[in-house]
Amino acid sequence: MPTKLVIVESPTKARTITPFLGAEYDVEASVGHIRDLPQPSELPAEMKKGPYKKFAVNVEDGFDPYYVVDADKKKKVAELKRKLKDADELYLATDEDREGEAIAWHLLQVLDPKVPVKRMVFHEITREAILRALDATRELDTRLVDAQETRRILDRLYGYEVSPVLWRKIGPGLSAGRVQSVATRMVVERERERMAFRSASYWDVTGQFTGGRGETAGTAFGARLTSLGGTRVATGRDFDDAGQLKGRAGGVVHLDAEGAHGLVAALESATFAVSSVETKPYTRRPAAPFTTSTLQQEASRKLRMNSRAAMRTAQSLYENGYITYMRTDSVTLSTEAISAARRQAADLYGAEYVPDKPRLYANKSKNAQEAHEAIRPAGDHFRTPAQVAKALSGDEFRLYELIWKRTVASQMADAKGSTASIRMQASTTAEIASATAGAITEGTAAEFSASGTVITFRGFLAAYEEGKDAGRYDETAEDKGAGADEKAGSRLPDVREGDGVEHSALVADGHETSPPPRYTEASLTAALEERGIGRPSTFAATIAVVVDRGYVLRRGQALFPSWLAFSVVRLLEENFGELVDYDFTASMESDLDRIAAGDQDRVEWLTQFYFGAGDKPGLSNLVNNLGDIDARDINSIPVGDGITLRVGRYGPYLEGTGSDGAALRASVPDDVAPDELTPARAREILETLSDGDIELGVDPDTGFQVVAKNGRYGPYVTEVIPDPPAPEEPPAAEGAAKPKTRKKAPAKQKPRTGSLLKSMSLDTVTLEQALQLMSLPRVVGADAEGVEITAQNGRYGPYLKKGTDSRSLTAEEQIFEITLEEALEIYSQPKQRGRAAASALKELGVDPVSEKPVLVKDGRFGPYVTDGTTNATLRREDDVETITPERGFELLAEKRAKGPAKKPAARARTTTAKKPAAKKPAAKKA
Repeated sequence: MPTKLVIVESPTKARTITPFLGAEYDVEASVGHIRDLPQPSELPAEMKKGPYKKFAVNVEDGFDPYYVVDADKKKKVAELKRKLKDADELYLATDEDREGEAIAWHLLQVLDPKVPVKRMVFHEITREAILRALDATRELDTRLVDAQETRRILDRLYGYEVSPVLWRKIGPGLSAGRVQSVATRMVVERERERMAFRSASYWDVTGQFTGGRGETAGTAFGARLTSLGGTRVATGRDFDDAGQLKGRAGGVVHLDAEGAHGLVAALESATFAVSSVETKPYTRRPAAPFTTSTLQQEASRKLRMNSRAAMRTAQSLYENGYITYMRTDSVTLSTEAISAARRQAADLYGAEYVPDKPRLYANKSKNAQEAHEAIRPAGDHFRTPAQVAKALSGDEFRLYELIWKRTVASQMADAKGSTASIRMQASTTAEIASATAGAITEGTAAEFSASGTVITFRGFLAAYEEGKDAGRYDETAEDKGAGADEKAGSRLPDVREGDGVEHSALVADGHETSPPPRYTEASLTAALEERGIGRPSTFAATIAVVVDRGYVLRRGQALFPSWLAFSVVRLLEENFGELVDYDFTASMESDLDRIAAGDQDRVEWLTQFYFGAGDKPGLSNLVNNLGDIDARDINSIPVGDGITLRVGRYGPYLEGTGSDGAALRASVPDDVAPDELTPARAREILETLSDGDIELGVDPDTGFQVVAKNGRYGPYVTEVIPDPPAPEEPPAAEGAAKPKTRKKAPAKQKPRTGSLLKSMSLDTVTLEQALQLMSLPRVVGADAEGVEITAQNGRYGPYLKKGTDSRSLTAEEQIFEITLEEALEIYSQPKQRGRAAASALKELGVDPVSEKPVLVKDGRFGPYVTDGTTNATLRREDDVETITPERGFELLAEKRAKGPAKKPAARARTTTAKKPAAKKPAAKKA
């Protein structure tokens, strides 16, 4: 029977597609990209001195890239070639975006098929979509390939030219990138704003009121002081970041504690009357369907999922046929999807919840592309969360439910209601003193305001309500607007102008203005998208990179920069300003879009970027004309009070002088964020955590001083061994030449050291404990064959060692207490293979490939999944508590696809063809 070979990216996608195709189709997975630019060190020997030696890209000849098949993909490529020999047609069914098109192109280049090739694309994995895709194949779009290749080369040039500057001036292992460096700069700039911020204090007055007509008589409601004598009372929004009032000094009344409490006393016996009532209609429209960016934002807000976890979960839902393609910045829905959403809204909520006409949405973000639909449930008939509850669990179910709600709500009617605002006035009964507001005379009109929203028709709110990020200020109820009252369901009484209202419980409240909020993954994603920096599909990877590199740290949902990031960003700003300029980075993304559309030549664009054009320098000019960069200055940040923070090889530390003038130095604790390192806090750290020695006493056996210190790996104790005396030179005869060689000084004895146990601290450690620690390893005894057993403290905790056989201990104190009999009993037990022999952390069910039970276990290098034969380490974003069976099966499938690890061998010459210089014809419909 004729065979048609279909190649997709992932094993999961292949398994999902297979049932939709006939027996003549053989579906295989490439497991992502099969080849890439190699490291220059991995180039064949004859190429290491040629034009490809620096970047694996020939910048002198059309920026021609040299590709090699990844080492872990050679087995997969060989397998695909074998399959292709038996096929009479090849279908390249990778995703329809730049990466997917590039994967298809690389497959075409490496496999070199002799049979007809068809490009097959679909945006959801359903039977209908797959069958439609088979009937609507096309040719490969080389413009998309050019755009992806340009981006890859651009990132290689950027990273390989700029990163070495960071290595030389800041530290090894650092990296710079087109988007990651700009994202890091945004986080650093926000922290700089927080560091420069000065809070301002202000007071207001709130009270409880009672009033109303008819059925609302006696209704209690809250209100806040909004004006005095016709002048608005200051709130947090009226102060700038320096703690000063904005605008004209007389524009607002700034109450302090004295004035606010005086006002409460002056209004206790006052009579309040309604001065105005305003009622306005309230309408709220649903949010557009999800794009990649908005999905990541909502998953962060509502599900507490980081961007990488959200995209991984969405990828699984897509590949298993539950949602449409998850990398998109389009908010449009197909006609079938709109009909499905409207039909489902009517069935579940009623016909009145569906507007007369379908809702159509347009993109507002920069560089938006309309190639795909918005993210929505797959199919022409959506499955409700209840219908997928048995098939999905954990994060997959929660994310599917979120996507379903957002899609259905996007086609539902507006929420309707009314917003009412009531203003009430009374006159003060006494003069009030206030240092900030001045004297407030008796008889001054004090106006209080209350507002509330009544929802008369919930509309789309019956299905879904979009979340919001934290606001900038300490907001009062009035600042927050209708949204807060709407949730609370607050209602105001029916009153008219001139009606009297009773007041009670007037309270003076003090407030402090808040600094700009730190970015969360959601708000950073939104900011990147708003500025047009990067592609939405790369935001998750970008944030993951800056976190993994140590440039950005997490505190709950908040992101804040490390001190290392301050040094990196400063060096880039001062020497590569254009490369981290927001507008310039956004324009590069637009240029890549133009290349993808065929409106820009990639070689011409790369030439201008790297070599420059006219008076505008290129990247190579910037790197070659840097001048002298003062590394010490770049890595120094003045804190104040004569203290300087320096970014060192082993982390940030403080330098300053003590009260006695002695030089002090102390490492900055990891839990101190940059905006929290005030001069006072720095002084406290310097004086309490100084790296100076803490003298514990003298070892009676050696006579050496024993001290405690703070080190790179934590607190430890050591002995101070004096330098041996220098060897004496024999006196030379008068007039004799000086000897050419000198006697070597005797080697200095290596001091004994010992790390403090977890139960010890520098403040309380004693000389006796220090001598115990320095005596390790402790000889426990010997076994029947005379092999010595020792107790030691290691990187992974306390353990016993007998020859090459190590056994873990359960507590550090056992190192000093365990007896020979107890040690022999431990060795008499069968050895457990590290932590892997421990009980499973979680059971995931039976693997569909190996048909063996899959468990999550804790190993030496962290948690991993295993079916007893194949082990796969969990990724950084995978969580033991929330990992799904599907994710575990996927990790095992990827590990099997890579094959067993091979021992390093001599490098063989790579013969993989590189991209030909000649352009392919423009893509045509098949």
